[in-house]
Amino acid sequence: MKDKIHPTYYHDCKVFHNGEIVMSCGATVPELHVEVWSGSHPFFTGKQTFVDSAGRVEKFQRKFQGNYFAKDKKKAPASPGTKA
Repeated sequence: MKDKIHPTYYHDCKVFHNGEIVMSCGATVPELHVEVWSGSHPFFTGKQTFVDSAGRVEKFQRKFQGNYFAKDKKKAPASPGTKA
């Protein structure tokens, strides 16, 4: 390996979530700050929370609000003797 081309490796990198240390790991930086980790992810906790970075949740809710998913009423078929 060439000398002086690799970054410093920290064996005790601390991972922070909401200002609390949640775990430690090895990395090329001494600290990591994360928004989501397994202790706060809905898949692992069973709690539903929205992580919204650009208003996408509100945009989706506005688009599909009301009776959007209600079935459309189909028109009754024309009687056999009538032309459409």
